Amino acid sequence: MELLLQGGKILDVFQGEFVRADLAIRDGRFVGYGSRHPNQVVNIQGAFLVPGFIDTHVHLESSQVLPAEFSRAVVPRGTTAVIADPHEIANVHGAEGVRYMLRASAGLPLNVFFTVPSCVPASSLGTSGAELFAADVSEMLGWPRVVGLGEMMNYPGVLAQDQEILAKLDAARGLPIDGHAPGLSGEQLWNYVLAGPRTDHECTSFAEAREKLASGMHIHIRQGTAARNLEALLPLLSWQTAPFVHFCTDDRHPHSLADEGHLDSLLRQALQSGVEPELALTACTLHAARCYGLFDLGALAPGFRADCVVLSDLKQLKIEQVYCGGTLSAAGGEYLAPPTDAPTAPPSGLRVDMDKLQLSIPRTSGRVRVIELVPGQVFTRQSREYPTASGAEVISDPQRDLLKLAVVERHRGTGRVGLGLVRGFGLNRGALASTVAHDTHNLVVVGARDEDMLAAVRTLVAHGGGQVVVDRGRPVALLPFPIAGLMSDRPLENVLEAARELGQAAAELGCPLPDPFMSLSFLALEVIPELKLSDRGLVDVEQFSIVPLFEHHPRGG
Repeated sequence: MELLLQGGKILDVFQGEFVRADLAIRDGRFVGYGSRHPNQVVNIQGAFLVPGFIDTHVHLESSQVLPAEFSRAVVPRGTTAVIADPHEIANVHGAEGVRYMLRASAGLPLNVFFTVPSCVPASSLGTSGAELFAADVSEMLGWPRVVGLGEMMNYPGVLAQDQEILAKLDAARGLPIDGHAPGLSGEQLWNYVLAGPRTDHECTSFAEAREKLASGMHIHIRQGTAARNLEALLPLLSWQTAPFVHFCTDDRHPHSLADEGHLDSLLRQALQSGVEPELALTACTLHAARCYGLFDLGALAPGFRADCVVLSDLKQLKIEQVYCGGTLSAAGGEYLAPPTDAPTAPPSGLRVDMDKLQLSIPRTSGRVRVIELVPGQVFTRQSREYPTASGAEVISDPQRDLLKLAVVERHRGTGRVGLGLVRGFGLNRGALASTVAHDTHNLVVVGARDEDMLAAVRTLVAHGGGQVVVDRGRPVALLPFPIAGLMSDRPLENVLEAARELGQAAAELGCPLPDPFMSLSFLALEVIPELKLSDRGLVDVEQFSIVPLFEHHPRGG
């Protein structure tokens, strides 16, 4: 069977220009310009034909839907391949979680490649549901569709030459190794790169990205739901740097996928900012593929996999058709692939003893460390405040926007709870809770009253995980995540509706954040500065240690 796409303007990514030609496809591969004996001819007269877009770093679990639903959301928008790091589900279920994602992503129009999670857990400062050691990593690197080692978030451990971490990096020698080094500079950056990581998606400034580029790293320009770095980093992209500068989404929630799109939205913004279409598209296709050794993706040339996008308007990036492996997989924004059955997922039961759960913070003299949200970013600041107390206990103070925050260990039944205070959620009353809490994915809850916080935890335990808004002791919005406490088994539209109900309910409680649950989910990520909270306590990321809530309180742990 030979298909001929006739009359288009084809992007030659090797020379950075469009050429008029007919493009032939046979057995899922491009076989050349023109065809003598096509079985089918599709006239795309005047349209632009470009390679399918490639997301160089994404956590599928953050879409809150199964890979098949993710594919349904992004393929009509031109994405035909992703490099997925499944460390979210690996932190809950270990290697079995990764196997589940491999099964759940098989047979889709979307090419889903994986990197092996390198930090399960992200550090010793939090409790995950599983651990992956160097021997596990070495085995998993040989699994199908695995292309390298996932983001090495424990950069303090790399710099301290932790032997287990170095063993994981050694196991991946010769393969792509993703980095994660926010703010790292100078000699520390060089030592980190010397250890093996060759990409970074955590840059937030042009100067940081330029220094990392000069150190030999590929820079993934990230535009997710919470972390939005495209505007700051786009000046880095030029014809000289394009082989080393790509686009990624990292974490995108359902509403971002539905309202903004996927890589198409990043490319559209780049074009509107004045980047040449040929340049932006080449960075997002050929060079993205080569970053991960995928030498048969990213170009419209003989032998390459026939993933391509038909555009009727190049400047507006108006997508008409998407071909995946030579099969028409989307047209006019409609996903055409047949539905697939989801494999059986590991159970996501939460091991939390509600009878013993306590959220009280004993009052002590002095100031407390406060986690300060930074709008539009996943890192936080820290401040010092005198807390509000009632009797012998510290309580939330909505008038000062000082709310109690708790991280409840949910995997092993330890009963451990980390407690702190956070500013930025703006709740007048009620509580928000989620079992999506990067990266250990314990249960995180913030609230104006302990009673509402406990009710929120109780609700999620009863539903096997998810996200909830509680007001006056009652859940007013709920989105269950029966798969690892991270994903729904429902269609994207259902998840989107429930997510919007959560957002509206949070706003009615006074929360001004556009995506409060995304912000909440990163407060437990103890490898991104400055101050975070794990089930073991407050984490000063710069010191990479547990610090007491009160400045003069004896050290906790």
